[in-house]
Amino acid sequence: MDLPSFLWLWKIAAWSMGGAILAYSLLLFSGSWLFYSRASKIGRPLWLGTVHWWLGVVIVFLVLLLLAIGVVGTVGYYGSLGHSNHLWAGIFVVGLVLLSAWSAMQIEAGASWARSLHISSNLVLFIGLVWVSLTGWEVVQKYL
Repeated sequence: MDLPSFLWLWKIAAWSMGGAILAYSLLLFSGSWLFYSRASKIGRPLWLGTVHWWLGVVIVFLVLLLLAIGVVGTVGYYGSLGHSNHLWAGIFVVGLVLLSAWSAMQIEAGASWARSLHISSNLVLFIGLVWVSLTGWEVVQKYL
């Protein structure tokens, strides 16, 4: 791919990563609220579950967008993939986000085991987001 500059692609990636971290933070807050209201057997606002669900859709979209940008940018710049640990960190995060989304759908379908999988995958996702952020910063330094 012979693109004149990848700067526009990096800007989209930076905003998408910032959006994904913001979405994760809001999901953590709303998910904690849902967990607390369930554990303490108090009512929760009806809108909270809907907001949590839509934030989940947003983070799935952003992570898949980041995957596409990473593949296009890396193949366009280097001609192949696998030039840093960022690829593995990204695949790890994409897998965790998709696992979390799938387990959320299982919760809605009534599977009792799915809630613990959903919560566990999101706790590990925090580590994945830190890893992908650090390795992403290393990649940005190569381009600068």
